[in-house]
Amino acid sequence: MDAHLRDLRYFVVTAEELNFTRAAERLFVSQPALSKQIRHLEDGLRARLFDRDRRTVALTTAGRALLPAARELIRGWDEAQRAVGDATAAEAATLTVGLSTSIGRGLLQGARARFGERRPTWRLQMRQINWDDATAGLADGHVDMALVWLPLPNQDAFALRVVATEPRYVALRDDHPLAQRDDVAFQDLLDEPFLALPPSAGPLRDYWLALDHRAGHPVRIGSTVSNADETFAAIEEGSGIVLLAEGNAKIYQRPGITSLPVTGVSPSELAVAWRADDHRIAIRDFVEALCTP
Repeated sequence: MDAHLRDLRYFVVTAEELNFTRAAERLFVSQPALSKQIRHLEDGLRARLFDRDRRTVALTTAGRALLPAARELIRGWDEAQRAVGDATAAEAATLTVGLSTSIGRGLLQGARARFGERRPTWRLQMRQINWDDATAGLADGHVDMALVWLPLPNQDAFALRVVATEPRYVALRDDHPLAQRDDVAFQDLLDEPFLALPPSAGPLRDYWLALDHRAGHPVRIGSTVSNADETFAAIEEGSGIVLLAEGNAKIYQRPGITSLPVTGVSPSELAVAWRADDHRIAIRDFVEALCTP
């Protein structure tokens, strides 16, 4: 029987976790589906790979024999996929980067120069994605990698490198009662109407509403916004206030709008993200170019 690579991946993850529930979570499949594939592999090999009872899971002698070979087969296939990806990408010589806001901070300018030194024949293409996709086009394959704010929906499916950590600010109209302060405590904002990302942004929507700092205090949604232009138009109209990163507070300065540091909330994290199974060398080169001072 020729085992499918998928079955071997399922086996390796289960062998590493020795827990079908945790293995299923890592693999983004249901536990019954995982158990079915493991049984399929065992039937094909005519060998029991795990000893299972209600409390424990352990590798059998056959399972211990298969594990290193399975890992080597998977490693070889991943290398083959990377080689094919590199060869295909080399023909196109374009790396597409998703963005959901203006990045600024000197990040892209420096990264372009350093990436160009490593890969002079390659072109970087930036693609702006609305906030209903918190992964900036990465999840559906529209981009090769993305600059995103954390946390992401389904974050474990992506490889990440944090490129900036910044305090959170609040943007509000100049005539707001808090606008003349040097900074503002988050407790003073609890009853304000907030501008919210679309519900499809998942945990990122919750993060910019600071739900984890409200101690159960309900949030008031003034309006839902899908991009920076909608956000600042809504602030100008008086629909609400919004939390944003310090760097974006500087980028998106507008007449009539004030941005203040907010105390009592955790800092924001800007990261470069790519699919965890994308092993192309060009991806690694851009990440290093972006993260090198």
